[in-house]
Amino acid sequence: MLYYFKRVVSDILSNKFLNSITIATIALCILVVGVFALFFENACRIIQSGEQGGKMMVYLGPEFNINMLPQLKFKINALGETEKIIFISKQDALKQLKKDLASRSSFIDSLKDNPLPDALRVIMKKNVNKLETIKDLAVKIKKIPMVEDVEYGERWLGRFLSIFSLFKMTGYAISSLFFMIALFITANTIRLSFYARRQEVEIMRLVGATDKFIITPFYIEGLLQGIAGGIAGLGILFLFFLFLSSGVEKNIPLYMLFNIKFLSIKYSVIIIACSAFLGWLGCYLSLKQFLKY
Repeated sequence: MLYYFKRVVSDILSNKFLNSITIATIALCILVVGVFALFFENACRIIQSGEQGGKMMVYLGPEFNINMLPQLKFKINALGETEKIIFISKQDALKQLKKDLASRSSFIDSLKDNPLPDALRVIMKKNVNKLETIKDLAVKIKKIPMVEDVEYGERWLGRFLSIFSLFKMTGYAISSLFFMIALFITANTIRLSFYARRQEVEIMRLVGATDKFIITPFYIEGLLQGIAGGIAGLGILFLFFLFLSSGVEKNIPLYMLFNIKFLSIKYSVIIIACSAFLGWLGCYLSLKQFLKY
């Protein structure tokens, strides 16, 4: 095995340009795939946060009074999709609004009457995280007397899911395209390296070297190219992530909305493993034309 690695190092050093092109191509492929994977993982985390319970705000009409609260909670709980209901009085809502708009508190203080309605924060069960289910529950709650309006971010959530689906399909298409490009360049790099050493290979076969002995260094070289390209691609993606996240953190409201995280160790290992397989597959397809197994 040590002999194989020595040959691989010797081949890489003697063909620096070709190997650099191959690693750069694989890195670019992994970078593109990593961008989509980063989006998918964070988007799924946002969507699946519904596992902690989807939420909606139920705004109550002016005819509501605190004595009606038990009956109202009973009707909403009877729908069978709720886990917790929190009552927010108009006074508490106004206090919270003053805190959120501290820089404009003079405007709030100038109000003679409290314009905010009483409201309920409804937290749904963990399994209620689909848009259709949430929408159906909102329609049922809105039919209850005393309920004036229900807000659950229908427009935002619907648009987000549409964009997510479109981005997902685009990601699959572009990732497949870059995978094919990287595979083509990797295979051709190995082929050129093989051509450059074909006389050496022929001599080795004449003296009785087996095909396995001849091609093993090429396979190792392809794996190393794939691993190096994968690490380089993820490294560039991480620098891009740091730049993006540092810009978002400067805007606190935006940071609260888009609290993105880098790829988990699990996904990073999977991407590097796929990158190594890409290098190996390019080598396999290239050598298959020359040697018969």
